[in-house]
Formats: sequence, C-alpha cells, structure tokens
Amino acid sequence: MAATKPNDTEGVNQYIANLPIEQQIALERVRQIIKNTVPEAVEFISYKMPAYHCHGMIGGFAAFKNHCSFFPWNAQTIIDFATELKDFKTSAGTIQFTPEKPLPKELLQKILRYRVAGNLEKKK
Repeated sequence: MAATKPNDTEGVNQYIANLPIEQQIALERVRQIIKNTVPEAVEFISYKMPAYHCHGMIGGFAAFKNHCSFFPWNAQTIIDFATELKDFKTSAGTIQFTPEKPLPKELLQKILRYRVAGNLEKKK
C-alpha cells in the first residue's frame, strides 16, 4: 500500500454511520484515538473496513454482530502485548472488544506507536 494513498474520510464516515449507535460510538472513539495518536496516518477503507497507514499498515477496525475488533495488521503485536491484552479475546491478528468493554486508550496508543515504530524499523 503506497504511502500516497489518499484519505477516504467519507468512506470511513459511511462505514461507521451504518452501524448500531453503540458500535458507532465505540468505533468513533477508536478512530479518534488513532487520529490523535498518529495524526499523519492516512485513513481509508481496506477489506471493507476502516484502515490506517503510516509508513505501512498500523491498524484497522470493524464491527461484527456481537463485538468489535481492532486489527493491528501484525500477529507479532498480539504476542508482544499478550499480558496487557489478557482481558480481551485475541487471535493471530485480532483484538476483540465491545462497546461495554472498550480497549483502554493508553493500551491502544501503545499499540499504535509500536506499529509505527515497527514500520519505520522495516524501512531502514
């Protein structure tokens, strides 16, 4: 994915607007944490969900029937944050959360910074 990919804020707005209100609120919160933590990240739709790119993919999110997910686009991230993610259901590339039990802001910020740093390291 090229770093020059244009922002698709309208696509992300539409994705979120089509969700039940509880999920809209939960995912808009994640979106704002991403934008505030990595303001230079490009926002677009990838695999039919909101995704973010900063020197490489740094994450994405989606809503499902009974949960929401944050995708760090890197299985090593789940391994490296396993202790901090112990209260959440995870798989190789997914962190599940609900509107009632959101990802802590500080944890999501750490994951985002980790992903950007990892992308920069790969470019060296």
